[in-house]
Amino acid sequence: MTTALDLFSPAARAWFRGAFAGPTEVQEQGWRAVASGRHTLMTAPTGSGKTLAAFLWCLDRLATEPAPPGRERCRVLYVSPLKALAVDVERNLRAPLVGLRLQAERLGLSIPEIAVAIRSGDTPAEDRRGMERTPPDILITTPESLYLLLTSAARRVLSTVRWVIVDEIHSVAATKRGAHLMVSLERLCALTPEEPQRIGLSATQRPLEEVGRFLGGVGREVAIVDAGRRKTMEVRVEVPVEDMANLDKGAAPPEPPSGNAAGGAGGTSPERWRAELPPIRRSIWPAIYPRLLELIQQHRSTIVFVNSRRLAERLAARLNELAEEELVLAHHGSIAREQRVVVENRLKSGDLRGLIATSSMELGIDMGAVDLVVQVESPPSVATGIQRIGRAGHSVGEVSRGVILPKFRGDLLESAAVVERMLAGEIETTVVPSNPLDVVAQHVVAMAAMDEWKVADLAALIRRAHPFRDLGRRSLEAVLDMLSGRYPSEEFAELRPRIVWDRVNGTVRGRAGAQRLAVTNPGTIPDRGLYTVNIF
Repeated sequence: MTTALDLFSPAARAWFRGAFAGPTEVQEQGWRAVASGRHTLMTAPTGSGKTLAAFLWCLDRLATEPAPPGRERCRVLYVSPLKALAVDVERNLRAPLVGLRLQAERLGLSIPEIAVAIRSGDTPAEDRRGMERTPPDILITTPESLYLLLTSAARRVLSTVRWVIVDEIHSVAATKRGAHLMVSLERLCALTPEEPQRIGLSATQRPLEEVGRFLGGVGREVAIVDAGRRKTMEVRVEVPVEDMANLDKGAAPPEPPSGNAAGGAGGTSPERWRAELPPIRRSIWPAIYPRLLELIQQHRSTIVFVNSRRLAERLAARLNELAEEELVLAHHGSIAREQRVVVENRLKSGDLRGLIATSSMELGIDMGAVDLVVQVESPPSVATGIQRIGRAGHSVGEVSRGVILPKFRGDLLESAAVVERMLAGEIETTVVPSNPLDVVAQHVVAMAAMDEWKVADLAALIRRAHPFRDLGRRSLEAVLDMLSGRYPSEEFAELRPRIVWDRVNGTVRGRAGAQRLAVTNPGTIPDRGLYTVNIF
């Protein structure tokens, strides 16, 4: 009986069979869909080999097809929502690339050198210039860096892209960041002679069809590979105090001073000492700290998830103080690249006992040594809870074990409900944002800064992205009005117009400084309720 592996070259088949027992479900189905040339969305639990399911076909094509001229080398574009995940994927590609070369040599075959590069906010300027001179075969980037590439002279590197892999697409599908990325992909399609094949990788989502439409955009069929069986999880909710309504209950009372300090000349009697004690501060943290320390010391490697960067730093410092050694480190988006790489490598190798992390470690980063995940406070959502607990036992067939520590009674109730739905696989419905106009405005300025566009063509491109499929003419014209300096009030008169909108000829072009403005303000407005976008 033929398998999906038969689609590959002899070198790729030999490497895979030597490295793995056999394809997982998502690999078997995904390779067939990708090899057929269809846009494909693959969904499967964490640790099921989704990344290799997306990459192996592309790697095999790069290895077996003649190498194109130097300026046309970039054929695979991988988009990661996290810089840490991008680094992890680049590291994980080394094994199949080396394996393919060794197997080809054994078979007497010659394959071209396949170069991989990362383009993100951490990439030094010299390396960025090197990519423009000598494009890599595989470019790994983030949504924001892709936007910056498309809004600079370096965009010519992307004109030969044939495959686009969007990893962890579920993490951006319900956000304006995802809408921003989808317009960037449409801009990429406008650069290439033929539309690149889109391959999306997702954790289990509901409904998958909506995520497929989000990936493909308007007028493109997307094959859905659903290998989303529930990963085996053991999750428990622990309350580290006897009674959350009375946090002092069961706590050891403070001991009075002893010796000369406890009475006698100049001393203080125990009764007077207790009377002078300040009111006990009612906090659950004195109970959480030792329990966290105990859990970390009982396991090989532990990730502790918290919901803020400040708490990650505070918790790491307190646990190291209690342990009287460097037991854990903090990991979040604000730490320096060099420190982040060191922390990730130490955890990956099992050298670091624990990591206190925000969502920066939530997605598909392979941390094989981690055998426990602790979540302080209830996870923000069921899908997030599944994703975070899935960091433990991040291999095919392994059990993911997790502990959730609620901080107050309402948090306990929410934690219980979230865990119940996690174990039942009842994740939230994905709702894609509709027509976020701040995203439209940003891309209009970026596109007009690079080229003169007919308004009809610009509108058609934006509407091909699924979040903007229903973008109305009046809404678009209101954005163009605002960007070209036609403001509803004189109060806005000092704001400089960003584009020139020629209403007679129906074209838009950027004003002086528009390109610089576009690349210094990438990304989307945070969904924190702190800003509103008003069009009058």
